[in-house]
Amino acid sequence: GGNDEREQTLNQLLVEMDGFEANEGIILIAATNRPDVLDPALMRPGRFDRQINVPNPDFIGREKILKVHARKVPLAPDVDLKVVARGTPGFSGADLMNLVNEAALLAARRSKRIVTKQEFEDSRDKIMMGAERRTLVMTEEEKRLTAFHEGGHALVQLNMPGSIPIHKATIIPRGRALGMVQGLPERDQISQSFEQLKAMLALAMGGRVAEELVFGRDKVTSGAASDIQQCTRIARAMVTQLGFSDKLGTVAYADPQQEQFLGYSIGRTQTLSEATQQTIDAEVRRLVQEGYEDARRILTEKRGDLDVLANGLLEFETLTGDEMIGLLQGKRPVR
Repeated sequence: GGNDEREQTLNQLLVEMDGFEANEGIILIAATNRPDVLDPALMRPGRFDRQINVPNPDFIGREKILKVHARKVPLAPDVDLKVVARGTPGFSGADLMNLVNEAALLAARRSKRIVTKQEFEDSRDKIMMGAERRTLVMTEEEKRLTAFHEGGHALVQLNMPGSIPIHKATIIPRGRALGMVQGLPERDQISQSFEQLKAMLALAMGGRVAEELVFGRDKVTSGAASDIQQCTRIARAMVTQLGFSDKLGTVAYADPQQEQFLGYSIGRTQTLSEATQQTIDAEVRRLVQEGYEDARRILTEKRGDLDVLANGLLEFETLTGDEMIGLLQGKRPVR
């Protein structure tokens, strides 16, 4: 498919930029979301000289963006935009604008004159995890199972060194999940340590292990499907890209399942030998199994705490991280 319109347009653009025409005093600015598919000819000095990368805003940037969008919105004294910014890692400017608008809409729907902390919480949860599905009818047994599943995640997160502090746990169905435990990072994380990755593996397995311990192997549900996917993905990245496996060493093995962007996957060759692929699979399995054992150890030791958390979730449906720590110390949440 050589010599199509795109190429002719590109050639013409390069000719114009190269200076065959009298174009002093002209500045050309362009923007793209896909720098990986640009022709190298465009990126040479003399064409587009400067390249400015615009990543998603960091913690300080998010706070400033929130201040801009919250100018038009009457805020309650309990709204701290610093806390909102901390709880929205990875949000773009448009996401934050959406967050403020959603919070204002919720306040209007609840007939409030000002937007309170609660609206920001609810709108953030809606954007990050999907809308609440209050109408979904769950039997008492399913509710109990979900409570122990989420309680397992939460207990592992509270006891595993290197894990993120808990923000909240809920057994109200949201999006496609029946319940969830959400972390609140102290700051934007740029890289992760081996300890943090191990904690993520154990955390993902916490729900499944709790179901097994409480209800027995025969009653375990398919609710851990996304947890297992996430756990496997982290373990595979640790082995193939991050060099956290002694058997495979610090070598990057391209993951054969990774599809590159459209159209570029046709001519790719497989560079892994069969033996290496088997070793990778074995190492991924070992890491996942270690995560499973860590979760099992914690939940077996703290079996009483698991009951406390699960019963708390059954009673209150949503608990914050502080309320969970309070529950384990014998303090009931005040509602």
